[in-house]
Amino acid sequence: MRRSCSVSEPDLHRALVLGVLGAAVVTAAALMLITAPYGRHGRPGWGPALPARLGWILMESPAVVLFASVFAHGAHRAEAAPLVLLALWQVHYVQRTVIYPLRMRGGRPMPVLIVALALGFNSVNAYVNARWISELGAYPTSWLADPRLIAGALVFAAGFVINLRADATLRALRAPGASETGAGRYQIPRGGLYERVSCPNYLGELLEWTGWALATWSLAGLSFAVYTAANLVPRALANHRWYHATFADYPAARRAVIPWVL
Repeated sequence: MRRSCSVSEPDLHRALVLGVLGAAVVTAAALMLITAPYGRHGRPGWGPALPARLGWILMESPAVVLFASVFAHGAHRAEAAPLVLLALWQVHYVQRTVIYPLRMRGGRPMPVLIVALALGFNSVNAYVNARWISELGAYPTSWLADPRLIAGALVFAAGFVINLRADATLRALRAPGASETGAGRYQIPRGGLYERVSCPNYLGELLEWTGWALATWSLAGLSFAVYTAANLVPRALANHRWYHATFADYPAARRAVIPWVL
């Protein structure tokens, strides 16, 4: 008698979530050894590249399009709490996928390899989170009053505002007529959380996805928060080292990403 080899969707979903957690370990280890070759760290030897704006849009697009499509096929797609979670996700990713790159000033070409890796991760991550909140998870209307959702949404909102303000500060440094120093075109960011850390934009994202993990109270959400830290903390440390190496007068008291801590 032949046994069925079919895998249930919950089992597949769980395997993908565990895969994201495993990818976090690999990513953190790799980025501690090799600085991702884009932006200020761009360098030859990483194959063909795309314009920065196009690269951003391509690699982030699954987080908007695929997430919305997967969510729309879930049994709970019309329920209030999943819709609130959908709104949180899309507020960030519409900003990151469309608004941020369209407002970008300059930007070095992005290796196709980096775009492809990000595209793959964002596709898996969009599926596991969208499928959880609209189908596999359970979020009754009472979840809207749950302290975990409320606290998570507040942390997410705080991180989103921090991220927007940090991006605006960096964008202003490249405004028409702005002076260029350090490595030919970079300046030391000033004001706000830039007086405390080198990468408040990364701090904002860490808060956003920590808030998401709390609001969804799920392993899927937690896996994304863990991966975000594994990806952004090494990058923040690399940026911090770059600032110190590039600017002799860089503020010594600034940390990399978490005020007074790291």
